[in-house]
Amino acid sequence: MPQPEGAELDAVRERRNALRDQYLRPLAERPASTARGIHHAALICRDVEATIRFYQELLGFPLVELVENRDYTGSSHFFFDVGNRTLLGFFDFPGHDHPDFQETIGGVQHIALSVSPEQFTAAKQRLDAAGIEYLGPDRGIEDSVYIRDPNGVGIELYREELAIFEGTKLVN
Repeated sequence: MPQPEGAELDAVRERRNALRDQYLRPLAERPASTARGIHHAALICRDVEATIRFYQELLGFPLVELVENRDYTGSSHFFFDVGNRTLLGFFDFPGHDHPDFQETIGGVQHIALSVSPEQFTAAKQRLDAAGIEYLGPDRGIEDSVYIRDPNGVGIELYREELAIFEGTKLVN
């Protein structure tokens, strides 16, 4: 994917700085969110069993529900516990043609999931044992491992506390 360079890059950075100056308030001055958090993110999968094996057996996120989708006869709707009372949900749509993942407007670039240092190390060991390739420390990012699930969804295992980004507390 082409990246901006020269004057175009300077303009992009100036715009981001202007947005930061206009909208980003210091932590102490920010109002509390009107939401309680993410109940679940809902994604689409090709293969229910492969998705269950990946999230439950490889990543260690327990399957907590598997029912028929109330909006599409024959479709499954299922959820995994990803911690802190947050769920990751999936639908399958039998009979639909699902193209391969594409990074595009409206798509999910990746989902970052906070894991403890111990779970981070254990996950890397399970990925290595399963022969699953990942991006991470070799890119100079010591606290992240990036993988793709069987559906092409980008998953980041992030060895950082919730609501902290690069060591900075973002919310109370």
